[in-house]
Amino acid sequence: MTTETLTRIDRRPFASLGHADHGWLDARHHFSFANYHDPARMGWGAIRVWNDDAIAANSGFPPHPHRDMEIITYVRTGAISHEDSLGNRGRTAAGDVQVMSAGSGVRHAEFNREDETTTLFQIWIEPTTQGGTPSWGAKPFPKDGRSGRWTVLASGFADDGDALTIRAEARVMAATLPAGETLSHRVEDGRHAYLVPATGALTINGERVDARDGVALSGGDYAIEALESAEIVLVDAA
Repeated sequence: MTTETLTRIDRRPFASLGHADHGWLDARHHFSFANYHDPARMGWGAIRVWNDDAIAANSGFPPHPHRDMEIITYVRTGAISHEDSLGNRGRTAAGDVQVMSAGSGVRHAEFNREDETTTLFQIWIEPTTQGGTPSWGAKPFPKDGRSGRWTVLASGFADDGDALTIRAEARVMAATLPAGETLSHRVEDGRHAYLVPATGALTINGERVDARDGVALSGGDYAIEALESAEIVLVDAA
């Protein structure tokens, strides 16, 4: 492995992540969050939070406030039900995505009203500008439509027309990759990407990454090969 590869790929094994078990919520933190504080993991560029949550059946987060943050929820199994102070209500199921632009301030609740545990990634990205009217949206993204290719789930760029809109210079992307197949991604200079396989093992430029490990990527070109069938989520941000 070259020195250049080491400086551009920072793998964060699942076992090294912050951990909080509240009984109804079993959470892993890729970056400092709540009572987990690691000065070396305060975020990655505009990516501030990446939580790997398991929410027990018929439980969830009661109403609480946010402001000036783009909050993306990627549901891996089960479903999450959303309510907020704007009057929005919705249920987002496995493979689908919801986004909330907190803007000048909003209160919301997120509950697992299913009879099974819901697992999800909750991702926070710092917005390009502060304030503004809060908003919420959700959309289905069938997994069979992203086999072997990236699908943009949420984006702050106008040319990603089918994606949910966020107020950040970022893209949230996902792909499913059958074992033995490869996918590429280029991180432009000055940008920051963070990749997590929701399932499966893979290599990035030859370095092994297991399910639910996190990988911080600096500027450069990356070849991603699935060692096992994998479901991959990637955020590319300023």
